[in-house]
Amino acid sequence: MDCVETADGLSRVYKVSVPAADLQTRLDARIEEIRPQMNLKGFRPGKVPASHVRRMFGKSIMGEVVEAMVQESSQKAIADADVRPAGQPEMHMESDMEAVLDGKADLAFHMHVDVMPDFEPIDVTTLKINRPVAEIGDSEIDERLTRIAESNPQYKKRAKTAKARQDDAVLIDFLGKLDGEPFEGGSAEGHTLVLGSNTFIPGFEDQLIGVKAGDALEVNVTFPEGYQAENLAGKAAVFDVTVHEVRAPKTADIDDEFAKGLGLEGLDQLKQMITEQIEKDFESASRDKAKRNLLDKLDEAHDFDLPPKMVEAEFNQIWQQLQAEMDAGRGDPEDKDKSEDDLKAEYRQIAERRVRLGLVLAEIGRKAEITIDQQEVQQAMIKEARNFPGQEREVVEFFQKNENAMAQLRAPIYEDKVVDHILETAKVTDKKVPSEKLMADTDDD
Repeated sequence: MDCVETADGLSRVYKVSVPAADLQTRLDARIEEIRPQMNLKGFRPGKVPASHVRRMFGKSIMGEVVEAMVQESSQKAIADADVRPAGQPEMHMESDMEAVLDGKADLAFHMHVDVMPDFEPIDVTTLKINRPVAEIGDSEIDERLTRIAESNPQYKKRAKTAKARQDDAVLIDFLGKLDGEPFEGGSAEGHTLVLGSNTFIPGFEDQLIGVKAGDALEVNVTFPEGYQAENLAGKAAVFDVTVHEVRAPKTADIDDEFAKGLGLEGLDQLKQMITEQIEKDFESASRDKAKRNLLDKLDEAHDFDLPPKMVEAEFNQIWQQLQAEMDAGRGDPEDKDKSEDDLKAEYRQIAERRVRLGLVLAEIGRKAEITIDQQEVQQAMIKEARNFPGQEREVVEFFQKNENAMAQLRAPIYEDKVVDHILETAKVTDKKVPSEKLMADTDDD
C-alpha cells in the first residue's frame, strides 16, 4: 500500500493505492477463511473448491475485500500522519471499480480530511471572571405572589340579569347531538367554562358571550378536521346549553385561604416555595452570565486556524435555522434591512466563534480529564423523551440507534462540565447587581 499526503492549512488530501496483487492475496485468504463453512449443491460440506468459490462469488467477495481495505488503509494513513481528524474523511475513488472487482486494476482513491489545530489553551487559573449576583427582596416575592394570584383567578357570582363577557366563567349544562342524536362524551352537568379559555370546540365559547343566568340556547359548531375523536372530526354538531350562573373574575386575596386552595398548608409555605424558586432562577442567571463572560474571555485569548469543513457545517446549521425563523416571521428585526451577503458574513463569524470555543473547551476538558458517564447521558435522554408524551419509548430507541443524535446529547453535558470546571478553577468575582439587571437579557455593565 502506497500513501501520499498533501496539505493546505488544516485540510489534508491522502492519495492511497493498493496493488491488484495485494487485493488478490486478500481475496484468496478470505475464500480460504469462508470455504470450510460453505455448503453448496454438488459438493460435500466444507469441500467446495476454491476455484469454484472464486468463479461463483469472487466479485462479491472482492467487494468486501475492497471495502475492508479502504477502511484499513484510510485509518493507517491518518495514524501514520499522527493527526487528529476533525470529522469523517470524504472518500473519492479514482479506479475503475469494475476492473478492481474483476482483479484487473489497482485500487486507487484519495480522501479529504480536516485535522484538528495544534494549539495550547490558556491556563484557566489566570482567567478573571465576573459573576453577577442579586439578593432576594420582598418585592421579588410579592411580584411572584401577584402573578400566581392573577393566573389563578377566583370568580364571583354576577347578578341574574348580568350578561356574560369575555373572561367570565359560566356554569352550564350541555348536551351535544349529531343529526339529532346524542353522542358519547358530549354532555355534562354543572360544568364551569371560562369564556376565552379556548378549551372547547372553536366557536362554542363565542356563542355564550351575552348569555345570562336562566338562558337556554342551541350552540352550533363544527368539529375540526383533525379532532382526536375520528367519529366527530369535521362533523357539525348542535349543543343544547342551559346557563345556571354567570361569574366575574376576581383577583384572589393573597392569604392562607388562597394558599390552601393551591393545596398548601398556608401562605408561609407558599412564600417559602417562591423563595426557593427565585433562588434557583437567580443561580441559573448568575451562572449563565458568568458563562458568557467566560466564553468571551476564551474567545479573546485564542486565535488559530479552524477546520474548514467544521466551520462550514456549523454555518450551514445556523443559516438553515435563520431561514426557518425568517420564513416563520420570527426573524431578528435588525436583520431585515441587511443584504444576504452581509448576513452570511455576520453569521459565518458566529459559526467560527462557536467552532473555536468548542475546540478550546474540548482541549481544556481533555487536559483536565473530564468525562461524562453513561448515567448522565441516560438522564439527558429520558429528559428529552419526556418532551414527547406517549412517544417516550420511540424517542429513546431513536437515540439508541442514532450515534449522531447521542453525540448531540453528550455535547451540552460535556460543555457544562468543562464550564463548571473552569468556574471552579478561575478567579471568579461575585458582583452584586439589582435583581432586574441580573434577570435582564443584556450583559451591559
